[in-house]
Amino acid sequence: MPYRLSATLKAHTSDVRAVNSPTNDMILSASRDSTAISWQKSPSHPKFTPEAVIRASTRYVNAVAYISPTPDAPKGYVVTGGQDAIVNVFSLSSPKEDPDFSLLGHSENVCALDVTPGGTIVSGSWDRTARVWKNFNLAYELKGHELSVWAVLAVDEEQILTGSADKTIKLWNQHKLISTFRGHQDAVRGLALIPDLGFASCSNDSEIRVWTLGGDLIYSLSGHTSFVYSLSILPSGGIVSGGEDRSVRVWKDGECSQVLVHPAISVWSVSTMPNGDIVSGCSDGVVRVFTEVEDRWASPEDLKAYDDMVASQALPSQQVGDIKKSDLAGTEALNAPGKKPGDTKMIRNGDIVEVYQWDADNTTWQRVGEVVDAVGQGRKQLYQGKEYDYVFDVDIQDGVPPLKLPYNVTENPFTAAQRFLQTNDLPLSYIDQVVNFIEKNTAGVKLGSNEEYVDPFTGASRYRSGGNSVQTTNLGPSTYVDPYTGASRYSGNSAAPSAVPPASSEYMDPFTGASRYSGAPPSKPPTSASPKRIPMAAWTLYKPANVPLMRQKTFEVDGRLRDEISTSSLAMYPQELASLEETFAYLTHITDPKLSNSNLPTPTASNVDAIIQIIQRWPSAALYPVFDLSRLVAAFCPGAFDTPALKSRFIQALTTAGEWSSPWNLPLQKSREINLTLVLKALANMFQEGTKLDEPWVNEVLSALSLLPYEVLSKVQRTCLATILFNISCTQHSSPLDTLQRQRVFELALQILKNERADSETVYRTLFAVGNALYTMKSSGNLLKPSQNQVLDETLPSISQTFGSEARVQDLIGEVASLL
Repeated sequence: MPYRLSATLKAHTSDVRAVNSPTNDMILSASRDSTAISWQKSPSHPKFTPEAVIRASTRYVNAVAYISPTPDAPKGYVVTGGQDAIVNVFSLSSPKEDPDFSLLGHSENVCALDVTPGGTIVSGSWDRTARVWKNFNLAYELKGHELSVWAVLAVDEEQILTGSADKTIKLWNQHKLISTFRGHQDAVRGLALIPDLGFASCSNDSEIRVWTLGGDLIYSLSGHTSFVYSLSILPSGGIVSGGEDRSVRVWKDGECSQVLVHPAISVWSVSTMPNGDIVSGCSDGVVRVFTEVEDRWASPEDLKAYDDMVASQALPSQQVGDIKKSDLAGTEALNAPGKKPGDTKMIRNGDIVEVYQWDADNTTWQRVGEVVDAVGQGRKQLYQGKEYDYVFDVDIQDGVPPLKLPYNVTENPFTAAQRFLQTNDLPLSYIDQVVNFIEKNTAGVKLGSNEEYVDPFTGASRYRSGGNSVQTTNLGPSTYVDPYTGASRYSGNSAAPSAVPPASSEYMDPFTGASRYSGAPPSKPPTSASPKRIPMAAWTLYKPANVPLMRQKTFEVDGRLRDEISTSSLAMYPQELASLEETFAYLTHITDPKLSNSNLPTPTASNVDAIIQIIQRWPSAALYPVFDLSRLVAAFCPGAFDTPALKSRFIQALTTAGEWSSPWNLPLQKSREINLTLVLKALANMFQEGTKLDEPWVNEVLSALSLLPYEVLSKVQRTCLATILFNISCTQHSSPLDTLQRQRVFELALQILKNERADSETVYRTLFAVGNALYTMKSSGNLLKPSQNQVLDETLPSISQTFGSEARVQDLIGEVASLL
């Protein structure tokens, strides 16, 4: 009989990365949701249900194993490993919140576990080592692999096999290396012992290999169309494999006998039960059991629902090959039988391309999905063990082999270009060439939706071009184009905060309501230097945003980190994902007047803390959407910053991740320039009505601002700096600055007024900041330091001469002068 669905186990909230089925009545699963679950069934309860949910970590749990019962643990132990680099052991007899044993030693993600019949634990890690633990203590460390150890297998109590991203498999006797097996063309992901024969291995090269322990290759199994992640052996000696092509495959006598297609992208793990049933764990967070015993099949209704779910999946065309609809046969092609289990056939059904797979046991074609638009050059391209939509050849110079440029269409072209240049030690001045090359040669690819992509920060479309696809390019000089805005540099209008209309309408001064000076004489020349606008208490906050698209960009970045082996430990934890979802939901409603936000909780300190944790962990180049989220939280959720200490942590996280203490060598990297702008806007939003200036974080902001050399700031950034000073000056009407704070504010303001010779908006806001401060000082009987008074007195005429044609600036100069 064929294998068919027996049970569907749902309790995890994220990818199930590992499964283990030591008995017919027990399944262990581990998930990215930070938990491991023990599923049990019994004669009185014939369906698998969670008996114990173990909070195995605060981060992803990626591996699980089982230790047979002992007198101390009559139900045995569950062993877990994950991103916290700890191997934890929990008794299943009385599961507690804390592990019974924690095995410390690995320095990076623990991604593989196995246990010998005698209870010895073997662990593999991204730290390039495997470790052997006896009686819950380290017995020895296995060093020799050049890259992460993705798979471990205990052959017996003394011999260990390890598989690595360095494409090799090593056999160890205790701590001594015996032999190294070579043959796989990519990372080795799984190992399984085949009694009386040897062992099997699987790899990112899509192959399964069967070896003797002496190192001889017996045979290879080909059929998977992408990475193969996991292997297990049936009691009959057959092999079960799972991988990135949505399938579990059953191999008997060297041939694929059945393909079990899953309604999920990744089948991360497979395990076999003593009764021959198969367990799978997938990226959709579901554990499934398949059986070839008809009495254990699911109900007809459940089987049909499962088949319908599989059939409704959309398959990317690169998973099944290049497509030309006109060359495909119609539904009549399904009248011809397949040649072997797992054969796939694409047919044209009207305007739809459908994929069918041959079910040899039922002698019928099973619909497994609908093909969506083609991406890249057909199938995913493998490069250094990872999948990409494109891998381009880039010619640097004649006579030198081309360099490889990998790219996924979900990436920002700037990110891919920056990675390519840094990897190959090429000057970042070439970044525009590479971005333009990517744009040209990915010609309008879209994923998943027919809607036009809009960048959440600029409102601009994704890079598009009508150029024909090619595979080589030459690098040479050209003008830099900003990858986020499409412009050569930031435009002044992009700095406009919420009080300013977008660039498509006429600029309105946020303080006076007047239009920007256009070159014509002012309609009403100034008639008096007496104060008219000072004091001003109208905080200017940077509020405009498209929150749904900001959310999309944040989770796209998180997805890219999660999918890369080298960065997956940086991805958001389940608690952080939930926290950011809450924050985005609130901001979506509060920024959209059409939506009601009455029932949504306002973000709290815990939401701010989640943002801080992400900022502290993510690479700076990936932080721009989180920095922009920080800007909105500061503007709309001031109550979330419930203590001065939390504000200090927030400020420190922003400026540290923004690389404010690093040298300010020009030209700045574009990612750093964008981050600097967003951090300045977030700081401006921290100062609003009700802000207390007598708290330590205010001094930290002023100290951080003093680190910024004015000459490195763009036009937008200079306006942001002036806005921070203006908002501080509005706040000090109700919460006065102390002497040191006032001195720092004047030093920053004088730096702007002495150096700014191009942007009147920056000068205008700075003059307001100075005027507000002078007004408050005069009202309270305080005086400006004589040296600062002299510098200001000498600077005002110069400003008047530079910006003399703008009446609003001239009027404000007069008001400030009258307060000296």
